[in-house]
Amino acid sequence: MISFLWVNNEVGSILPVAELCGIAEGSGIPSHVDAVAALGQVPINFAATRASALSVSAHKIGGPVGVGALVLGRHTIADSLLHGGSQQRARSGSQNVAGAVAFAAALDLALGEGRAPDPERISRLARLRDRLIAGVRDIDPSAVLRGSSDEHARVPGNAHFTFPGCQGDSLVFLLDAAGVSVSVGSACQAGVAEISHVLMAMGLSEAEAAGALRFTLGPDTRETEVDSLLAALPAAIDRARSAGLN
Repeated sequence: MISFLWVNNEVGSILPVAELCGIAEGSGIPSHVDAVAALGQVPINFAATRASALSVSAHKIGGPVGVGALVLGRHTIADSLLHGGSQQRARSGSQNVAGAVAFAAALDLALGEGRAPDPERISRLARLRDRLIAGVRDIDPSAVLRGSSDEHARVPGNAHFTFPGCQGDSLVFLLDAAGVSVSVGSACQAGVAEISHVLMAMGLSEAEAAGALRFTLGPDTRETEVDSLLAALPAAIDRARSAGLN
């Protein structure tokens, strides 16, 4: 089986899902798409991907943590890890009804009746992202935007930079002290003192990857919050760069 992300949760790049699933299908390989970071950011049409399976998570769109969904193709046969009843074709045990209802409510809010991200909301997010990117580049021309350079191949709620000579953890701490929440990488790696395997796989050196900083925006992000970030960033960069990479 091949398993890959629809959207990279660190640098925000959108992968050519249908093309990858088509290659897998042509070779007789089942494909699983992790669409957790894509939900609410890009339109998701499971049938059009021709994937064998697709997974999503509620917390990315304001639903409860620990609730998700696995979508299986009509011809996909999945072996149960928990044996017992055969509810939902592949899931045994009692269902989390409250969690499922809360996930459905979050989907209604995030996607509406059209079951696709609202174009106006996505456009607004993209404008905020582009404003943030332009502001960071004005503040530090040496900062490098990572991920796809094509704005249409990057989700609207993500901007990922590396800052030469800075430790990403230092920037997170300094910006947090200024009331701005950012991250070094994915939440999966929070608290893990390791260089991002994503950036290393992209060909960055350890020194370059050490200066990573991920900015994420959501439906409730306001222009004033982007302004607060850009106001706090110059001092944070200066102090982080003074401290160096050690």
